[in-house]
Amino acid sequence: MKRILPLIGLAALLSACGLRPVYSGGSHGAVAQTLGNVEVQPIEGKGGWLVRNALNDRLAAMSGNGPTYKLVVKLDDQISGFGLRADTAITRERRTLRARYQLVDVATGAQLIDDTAGSDAGIDVTSSEYATIAAEDTALERLSQTLADQIVARIALYAARDTQR
Repeated sequence: MKRILPLIGLAALLSACGLRPVYSGGSHGAVAQTLGNVEVQPIEGKGGWLVRNALNDRLAAMSGNGPTYKLVVKLDDQISGFGLRADTAITRERRTLRARYQLVDVATGAQLIDDTAGSDAGIDVTSSEYATIAAEDTALERLSQTLADQIVARIALYAARDTQR
């Protein structure tokens, strides 16, 4: 009983703080329906293809009535070398993927969100060019998943706040 009482008190404190689940209502809740109504516009390049597919994978799981919003994404993909040996050969690279994205209401053309997301990954440069290119590609795949998660989370927060008004 002594162990259960503090847990009950903690639960009471958390319920009083105003925290609510973002995805309340499950796949038929307001946030899920908003996410299900987002159409991702084509994004340039290999990274754009990966990010768009990752976004579509996350948004397709939600229920929606059709595209009410369009998501416009522009990527900036950079690889820079920063680890140097005595012979000035690069031993480490950083791949940085940044996205500027805008959520636009299709009916009115109003821009609802204008934000950025980004992440980076370190890559070891080896004597094998193939291994280095494979590592760069793997980093791009991981970064595109991270960006998609950040973008969907931001749109979900917008939808949650919009339903509270």
